[in-house]
Amino acid sequence: MPDDAVAARAAAEEESAFSHPAVAPDATASYGDHPDQVIDFYAPREGSAPTDTVPLIAVLHGGAWRAPYDRRHITPFASYLAERGFAVANVEYRRGREQGPAKEPAQQPTPAPIAGRWPHTFDDVAAALDALPALAREALPQADPRRTVLTGHSAGGHLALWAAARHVLPADAPWRTGGPAPLRGVVALAPIADFEVAEKLDVCGNAARQLLGGDEHFTARQPYADPALLLPTGIATTLVQGRTDLVVPQAVAESYADAAAKAGEMVGLTLLEDVGHFPLIDPLADACAVVAEEIAQLAW
Repeated sequence: MPDDAVAARAAAEEESAFSHPAVAPDATASYGDHPDQVIDFYAPREGSAPTDTVPLIAVLHGGAWRAPYDRRHITPFASYLAERGFAVANVEYRRGREQGPAKEPAQQPTPAPIAGRWPHTFDDVAAALDALPALAREALPQADPRRTVLTGHSAGGHLALWAAARHVLPADAPWRTGGPAPLRGVVALAPIADFEVAEKLDVCGNAARQLLGGDEHFTARQPYADPALLLPTGIATTLVQGRTDLVVPQAVAESYADAAAKAGEMVGLTLLEDVGHFPLIDPLADACAVVAEEIAQLAW
């Protein structure tokens, strides 16, 4: 397909994914004092009796770790999973902040928001997942934290892979755990899973470099944050990736899967033909049904 046709389809996919109204949660709980330290919960809509327990799906939204992109845009996806019988936790976390105005605004374009906050973005994801079992039991009695699957899209896919690898972080990392997270598995959707490849491809305007604090910190902090360097995890992991993704290209997921194989771990990689970045979280897209099935295979 010609490049202009791919770009046109990608634009249509994005428009569709963002056309859905936000879906209000059934409950919200805080895991900290900051306004962004909250988790929205969605109760299973069907497929289970009130006395049944069901798997808990923890969702980490994307948006290049940048402030304008919060959890609201992924609420239709969270609700979609709830309609398929899962208990769902939609996790918010601190993201980046706006840059100051350009010195010569008449001559320079408005700068993009800074991606992420070091170390707060990682602090929040770690704290949220540590608090999740207790919060879920209180907010959703049907949720079974022993059957938790972690999923995330784009930058959220990165955070999902990172959260599952906390037990293999460097020994001095504040987020390191003594053993693997109690997860059934991880389903990472078009994840920013390999920072070296992402930087070479200028994914999201070098957002990974900003996440780690810029050029002066990137190399030193990469071992604490780059999923491709945190292997093997011993946790069942599947990546779902569109072949025509223009935001996070297929090469990023493939590089992570290759790194896992070299570390002695088999990671599933589901590549979807004629699918870009946003259908993976669009309830109207066939790709979203594929994602739900990948989650179900690990959860049930």
